[in-house]
Order: sequence, then structure tokens, then C-alpha cells
Amino acid sequence: MIYRAIGLMSGSSLDGLDTVFAELEENRGEWKYEIKAAACYAYNDEWKQTLANAKNLIAHDYFLLHADYGKYLAEQVNTFIKENDLYHQVQLIASHGHTVFHEPRSGFTTQLGCGATLAALTQINVVNDLRSIDIALGGQGAPIVPLGEKLLFPGFDFYLNIGGIANLSFQHQKEFIAFDVCAANRVLNMLAQKEGKEFDEDGAIAERGEVNIALFNALNALDYYKLLPPKSLSNNFATDVVYPLIESFNFNIADALRTYTEHIAHQISESVQHIIIEKAVRQNQFKLLITGGGAFNTLLAKKINENLAISNVEVIIAENNIVQYKEALIMALLGVLRWREENTVLASVTGASRSSIGGAVWIGQEA
Repeated sequence: MIYRAIGLMSGSSLDGLDTVFAELEENRGEWKYEIKAAACYAYNDEWKQTLANAKNLIAHDYFLLHADYGKYLAEQVNTFIKENDLYHQVQLIASHGHTVFHEPRSGFTTQLGCGATLAALTQINVVNDLRSIDIALGGQGAPIVPLGEKLLFPGFDFYLNIGGIANLSFQHQKEFIAFDVCAANRVLNMLAQKEGKEFDEDGAIAERGEVNIALFNALNALDYYKLLPPKSLSNNFATDVVYPLIESFNFNIADALRTYTEHIAHQISESVQHIIIEKAVRQNQFKLLITGGGAFNTLLAKKINENLAISNVEVIIAENNIVQYKEALIMALLGVLRWREENTVLASVTGASRSSIGGAVWIGQEA
């Protein structure tokens, strides 16, 4: 069976809206994919500010933004369809939305972007709200990409995605676990913006800096790193916990970027080693696939490779379109799985009482 779907992903780094049109084929439980078109629609300064401040809105204004962002998503999808001449080809849109609140301990998670509005204005069926059922079943609601990694990218032991948050997945025999490791690009970008840059290209600014051992130790001592999986992070961890801690040390941006780059690599290595030891995995070599915007950070990739060498982990950076668009591609797959009424979230990953079929469905097509 072949499905043609658009996947939409907006990450915590606020880079923009990743959009993928993919052809997904299932044959006896095995999946293949082909990315037919892809684009990232960068947020302008107004949208960046609006999304960053959404957590501070009163309820009335939050829901106004929820509707407005749904209209924005529809505008981008309609533009994408026009630019790539995809009229009458898209069967389904799967929208992750933009996460504002993620509080699994309190029993809820929220992503901006009204699915009904998106369906109405594109006249295409929509799946969104992919995390809520897992939260209701006692899970973390995150990460949700591991099932897509399992189905679309077989052959690896570890999967590392470095976006606004770095998350790690591990597959061994029939077991699959995943969790958020640490804040990543969200913090690096905030620091680079102090230097007038949108991001630290290739880690060039960090390359000029030195590691501040006191800050490095303070970062590694944060309580989150003491928790065992399943666990997940909200965007606020970067803005409300990590960034203020870095600022409290009051030193130059190059040193801050270098220290935090080393911190990310260290936490990834610690997580990988913990899994290998905890699961008593006996093999001589492991393969790890890196995706997400952080894979383009030359210094960060180098430090991850150096830190993982001790664990005999071969680090492989995916091809560019997968590095950039893997999460949007997986959103398209999750939307298709929801449409097929198959599991979209694995309980072994999130800690929920059972695996689940996540997502609200909105019928945009006329009967």
C-alpha cells in the first residue's frame, strides 16, 4: 500500500517549519519511503518572538494564537503545494505543531496549531495532537520519533537527533527505548544570538573558546541527569534552567559556547555508556546515526565522535535531507499509522501503561 503525506515539524530551536511530502510504502510490515519534496519555511522575527513568548499568554490569547498558528500552517502548506505542483496528490497532512507546555507529571502536553483550521483551509485530511493519548496513559509523551526510526531506518543500534533538544533512541533485539538527553541547539542558538548570529555555524565561535570547568561541572550536576529513562524535557528547560545558569557565570560567549558544546557531547556519551552497561549488551561495535540540525555543527559532531570512541560506537551522519527533515518525514509516517489505526507510540519508550494509537483526525475533504 502506498500513501502520500505531508509531515510538518516545528522544533524548539525556532528555526522554522520543516515540511516534507513523502511517498510511504508498506509491504508485509516493512516500510519504504521517498522524499518527493521538502522545504523549511523560516520564521520571521515576529513569529519567533510570538512562539517564544506563548507560554506567558493568558488563556484567551493562547487560544487565539492556537487558531492563528493553524492558519499559518495552512498558508505554508498551500504555498508548499503550489511551489511543488502537488495539487490532488496529498492524501494526508500530519502536523506535530509547536510545543509550548510539556508537563507529563501534571498529565498534559500542548502543541500550537489548530488541526481543524489546518484541515478546513487546505481541504486535506489532518492528523495532529500526536502526544496526548500517551500522556493520558501515564507516559512521557516523548520522544515520539523512535517508532519511525525503527520502521524507516533499520540497521543501527543508536539514533541521535540533535535539534532544540537532543534525544537518543536505542534498539536491541526486540527492545526499543528512547529519551531526551539534554537541551541542545536551543541553548547554542541563544548564545550565538548574543554575538549577532542566528546560530554558531560549524561551531566556529565555540572553536575559539575554552572550556570553563566550573560551568561544565555545574551543568552536569543538574537534577534532570540523575533521572532514569523514560524521561523527557520541555522547551522551558533550555530557557528557564540551562541558559540562566550559563549567564550566572558571566564570561565571554565563545567560552560559553565551547563549554556547552562539550556538555552536550559529554551527556550523549554518558547516556550511551549507561545504556550499554544497564542492558548488558555484549557486542564489539555499535552504530549510531545522527540527524537534526546539530549534525551540521562540525565541532559538536567531532566532540560526540571523540566521546563515543571509548564505547566503540561508530558515528554516522545521515545524508543532508535526512539530517534536516527526518522528524518531518516521521510525522508523515505517524499520521499514516494513525490513519491505519496502528500504534504510533511505543510504551517501552515513554513509560506509558501500553503502546497507543495517537492523534486527532480532522476531515478536510468534502464527503
